[in-house]
Amino acid sequence: MKQFLKRHAKLLSFMGSGLIVSVAYIDPGNWGTNIGGGSTFNYDLLWVIWMASGMAMLFQYLSGKLGLAGHSLPELIKEKVRNKALVIGYWLLSEIAILATDLAEFLGIVVALQLLFGIPLLWGTYIAMADVLVILFLIRKRFRVLEQAFIGFVGIIGLGFVYEVFISKPDFTSIVIHSVTPILTPQSALIAVGIIGATVMPHALFIHSWLIKNKMKDHTELTKSQALHYHRIDNTIALTVAGCINAAMLIMAAAAFYNVGAVATLEGAHATLIPLFGKFAALVFALALLSAGISSSVTGTLAGQAVMDGLTGFRINIWVRRLITRIINVIPLTIAILMGIEPLQILIWSQTALSFLIPLPLIPIIIFTANKNIMKELVNKKFTTILAILFGMVILGFNVYLIYSMFG
Repeated sequence: MKQFLKRHAKLLSFMGSGLIVSVAYIDPGNWGTNIGGGSTFNYDLLWVIWMASGMAMLFQYLSGKLGLAGHSLPELIKEKVRNKALVIGYWLLSEIAILATDLAEFLGIVVALQLLFGIPLLWGTYIAMADVLVILFLIRKRFRVLEQAFIGFVGIIGLGFVYEVFISKPDFTSIVIHSVTPILTPQSALIAVGIIGATVMPHALFIHSWLIKNKMKDHTELTKSQALHYHRIDNTIALTVAGCINAAMLIMAAAAFYNVGAVATLEGAHATLIPLFGKFAALVFALALLSAGISSSVTGTLAGQAVMDGLTGFRINIWVRRLITRIINVIPLTIAILMGIEPLQILIWSQTALSFLIPLPLIPIIIFTANKNIMKELVNKKFTTILAILFGMVILGFNVYLIYSMFG
């Protein structure tokens, strides 16, 4: 082990950004879409998770390459788009995407508090605002401390769902078949687009370039080719783990809930686990949800800061930003709770909205990483650009299909 650590010391010191980004792919929004998909449509949408994970891996890789070239995506957009009105409009839409993301993360914390401690949702919305203290504690030191803390968060979520899948005893033949067999109906289109919206996340695409750009300041000894190699490994490992956790969510929901009826709420999923697999399984579920909410909330905060700084140049204390974001989220969430709207439905719709906002960072990433003047020796190969364009068209195609299914 010591020899391994010594041999790969540079790689291990570089890794971490992918881990922070990967949390965005296993946040409470994913819980909503994956559990909704598995409990309602069995294993039918498993192929969507694998496809979305592959697309996310490519786009996060491209975003990180921008950082290796010395750019963050928000700063580059401001530099290339000369029209101030367009930049402001772009910034506002980006903030909406981040707020939709943060709403899902906030909801996850609120629901987890209810499941773990019996705190009513309404009270939980105000108690959950205290997560700002956790964030500030984590980021008051070097980023390396934050990256190491995320190992714990991802570990809790991952091990939790490994356990849930193990005890639910899924049908492995169906898993293999539905991993490679595309099945999509008008009824499942909303969930499918929600899965993509919860997987290829706008704020994660924004923040990866910013994280890598800042990381390179501490790794000036690396050549661009070395850094690209390390980034590729970091990105692949982190997002493969995230993809497997997402698949495990849907597999667990299909195995545990499909035969007993579709689960319409996260609370329902938790309650259903108790008679099926015992109280410990329900406890693991709730702890993993709380970890997902808190950790993804950190990533969302950092993304919001990167977008605001890069697009507007307006710097705001991260404490203040977090409090403002939480207050904005509390208002609609309080209204929704008072109206009796289920949190799982809010999660699914928030992730579907995110899918429509994916083009905001997606299109610039494809354009910029294919530009040799911007990327220099890190410019995309033609095959990479073509693949990115095809993936982008698939995402837009899903959105068009959703609109047709809903209104056509």
